[in-house]
Amino acid sequence: MRETKQSPLALWLGRLIVGVVVLGFWEFTSGRWYNDFWVSRPSAIAGRVWLLLVNGDLWFHLQATLEETIAGLLLGIVAGTILGVGLASSGRLAGWVHPYVMAVYSLPKVALAPLFVVWFGIGLPSKIVMVTSLVIFVAFYNAYEGVRNIDPDLLDMMKTYKAQRLPTLEWVILPSIAVWFFTSLRLGIGLALIGSVIAELEGSNRGIGYYITKSGNSLDTTGIFAGLFIIMLVALALEAFVGAAERRILRYR
Repeated sequence: MRETKQSPLALWLGRLIVGVVVLGFWEFTSGRWYNDFWVSRPSAIAGRVWLLLVNGDLWFHLQATLEETIAGLLLGIVAGTILGVGLASSGRLAGWVHPYVMAVYSLPKVALAPLFVVWFGIGLPSKIVMVTSLVIFVAFYNAYEGVRNIDPDLLDMMKTYKAQRLPTLEWVILPSIAVWFFTSLRLGIGLALIGSVIAELEGSNRGIGYYITKSGNSLDTTGIFAGLFIIMLVALALEAFVGAAERRILRYR
């Protein structure tokens, strides 16, 4: 079923109404229908975020998480795309290597987090590797399928003109997988944030994941939800940035 087209004003107004209704219902029922200890309340969460902003703790923790997330996201997207394009263009080699890629992909990345700490320490490198390990396979499979779904007539035309690999890559392959690339970026944002939080849970003294763990250890549900709310805001901001870049770069479509 196709999404109904609507004006930007109607779209944002609808989103605002949904948000107000959900948060209003949560605020009203918390403490009345159930104990607010379990899920806190929006007003308390907003107050906690404001307190973190005022005392400087918000940027202290958010900076670390952003560094891990963005560095790991970019590294994973670039490496995964290069590997996907390379393997999909390799012919017979793809059939030999693909099962092993799937085998590595099936490994639970959470279980690898302690190994990353042993190998790279508890600093920034281990967290970037953790994020990269989650993102790289999304980029790889999107690039791999993108290349495999290129119109064969386009590739045959380039061969007819005796085009070398670099012009073929520039004029056919990269434009054809551009949509797949941005899909990888969109999916990678959530995975990158998950990877950052997991890495911070494993061992860290700063970051939103660390703050969530600290709040959980003290049974501070408001602090936990404040950390989760900040993560969601970061995800929305990054997704909006990627969406704007996609519309600008792919306006030719």
